[in-house]
Amino acid sequence: MSARQYWIGFNHVAGVGPLRFRRLREAFPSLKDAWHADAHALQEAGLDRRTIGNLLEARRTLNLDSIQKMLDDLGVTALTLEDLDYPALLKELPEAPPVLYIRGTLTAEDNWAVAIVGTRKATAYGRDTAYQLAGELAQAGLTIVSGLALGVDAAAHQGVLDAGGRTLAVLPCGIDAVYPPEHRQLAQRIARQGALITEFPPGTLAESKNFPPRNHLISGLSLGVIVVEAPLKSGALLTADSAAEQGREVFAVPGQTTSAGSKGSNRLIQDGAKLVMSADDVLNELNMTRGTPQTRAEVSKIAPANEQERLIINSLGDGPLHIDDLCRLLTLPVAVVSSTLALMELKGMVRQIGSMQYALASGPRTPHKVD
Repeated sequence: MSARQYWIGFNHVAGVGPLRFRRLREAFPSLKDAWHADAHALQEAGLDRRTIGNLLEARRTLNLDSIQKMLDDLGVTALTLEDLDYPALLKELPEAPPVLYIRGTLTAEDNWAVAIVGTRKATAYGRDTAYQLAGELAQAGLTIVSGLALGVDAAAHQGVLDAGGRTLAVLPCGIDAVYPPEHRQLAQRIARQGALITEFPPGTLAESKNFPPRNHLISGLSLGVIVVEAPLKSGALLTADSAAEQGREVFAVPGQTTSAGSKGSNRLIQDGAKLVMSADDVLNELNMTRGTPQTRAEVSKIAPANEQERLIINSLGDGPLHIDDLCRLLTLPVAVVSSTLALMELKGMVRQIGSMQYALASGPRTPHKVD
C-alpha cells in the first residue's frame, strides 16, 4: 500500500484536521505506523477518545485500495502536503488541508490567483460586474478562484471560461459530486480549463458545516479576495474575513447604497478593503500590469549580480514565496535574503506583493531556469 493511501485514509477520519494530522506525523515514524497504532499510542499523540474511536472504526471499515481505485476511475488526483505541486500559497498556511482532491489540472500559473466571490442572489449589476472583472483579470494572467455557487460565483467562472483563462472551483462536498447540481455542465468546463478542488473525501455531502472550510480554502489559494455584491450576512464576507486572517488582500466592488445586496461589500470598503472600479485597481495593488508578463529568462537579462540573486530568481520561478520560506529553501540567513531582495526590488527584478511575500517582477509565466 502506498504512503499516499494513508494520507487519504486519515482524511476520511472525523476529527483528524490539519492540527491533529500534524501531531500524528510528528509522533510516528510514518503515517502507516500511525494508521496501525494502538489506542494508547494514539492518545499519547494527542488524539481524544472520540477521534480514536473514529480512527479504529475507519481502520475496520475502509478499504484504502478500493478508495484509490475509485479516485483513479473518477480521474481524480489526491495531492498531499508532501507533493511538490501542492499549491504554494496554500502550503504556507498552518491550517493547510493535508489532502486536496483535484479534478482537472493545477499549474504553476495558479500561484497567481485571486478569488471573486459574492451573493447567490446577485442582481444583473453583480453578475455583469463579476463576469467582466473575472475575464479581464484572466486575460491579464491571473487565475480566478471561486466557489461554483449560484450568482456571483457562477458569473465569475463563466467570465474566465469565455475569456480563455484559468479558473478553480472550490467545492463544499466530495469531488464525486457537484454543488449546486445545476452547475454540472459548468463544472465540466472548469475541469477542462482549470480544476475542481475540495478538501473533503468522496461521498461527503454539501452540508452547512462544510461551507466555512470551503471559504477558507478559497482565500488560501489566492493572493487576494474580491467581494462583488454581498449583503451584511453573507458567506462572501466570511471569505473576506479568512483572507484578512491569512494575510491576503481584501477588495470590494461598491454597490448602490440603497441595495441590501451591496450593504456587506460597501461595509468592507468602509472598514478598509481596497475599492475596485476596474481590473486595473486589482492589478495595480498586486504590482501587475496588463499585457504579456516577462519570463524568468527575461528577468535574468538584468544580470544577477551574485549567486544569491540567481538562487532567488529560480526559487520564485513557480510563484510567490514568503521571505521565511525563501530563507528555508536557500538555507541563507534572513539578513542576507532580506538585503538581497531589497536590492533586487530597486533593480526591478522582484516585487513585494504583501505580507512579506515576494514574486518575480515578471508575473506568472516562468518557463526557463536561470543557469
